[in-house]
Amino acid sequence: MSNPYRMLGLVLCVAGGTFAPIAYFAIGSVPFTALGLSAIMLGFTCIALANARPPVSPEACELMLRTGMQNTAALLEELELRGKAVYLPSAMTDGSPKALIPLTDGQDILHIREKIPARLIVRYGREPGDMAISVTTAGSMHTDLLETKPGPTSGEIEAALTYILTGVLDIATSVAVRLTDSTVDVEVGGSRMHYEDVWYYRCLGSPIASIVAAISSEALERPVRIKDEDYSKGKSRIVLEVLSS
Repeated sequence: MSNPYRMLGLVLCVAGGTFAPIAYFAIGSVPFTALGLSAIMLGFTCIALANARPPVSPEACELMLRTGMQNTAALLEELELRGKAVYLPSAMTDGSPKALIPLTDGQDILHIREKIPARLIVRYGREPGDMAISVTTAGSMHTDLLETKPGPTSGEIEAALTYILTGVLDIATSVAVRLTDSTVDVEVGGSRMHYEDVWYYRCLGSPIASIVAAISSEALERPVRIKDEDYSKGKSRIVLEVLSS
């Protein structure tokens, strides 16, 4: 399908380029000439907008995100999984960041002994009950958009999150990160996607929290878990627990 901005730009350029000489030489009208030149400038602006427009519309991206979330939510509800997901870096998986949700109710993933394979149901330890489902989240996919892998400092994590949330996705206006040995405390200003008390969010967090967890895990090269998430006064606060690998 042709880009509507490009089509509009071409029409304005052709119309303005035809009308401006006629208005100046034949009619002798300066205002009409200015109108033709304005149409040409608007045409070039529309063509520039067409080149900047993403190949997939934001509406289509939202539809695909919601479809994936609903399918994962249906799986969690069918299996009655309520445990908090643990986000793993790509170094601990088959090469792409994943989130583990324990299959046993009340089971806590504290230590992961083996590299997680590319399967839905995986074993993460040596005990019989050390079983979980491995899922790809919204945050897992967005680590691929980073130009370079961030380092394990608050400044580098903050820069990576700012690039994704405010630059690429435009779903926030600011990001602040405070890092300790056991927690990552992130404040997202102007958040446009809030936490909801639904099954999916209780296990995996909101899309913004998922992105924060996946990028932080990748930067620290350690598993993390969303310990707390709340939204108030236009800001989202996400606290991650850094686990031992």
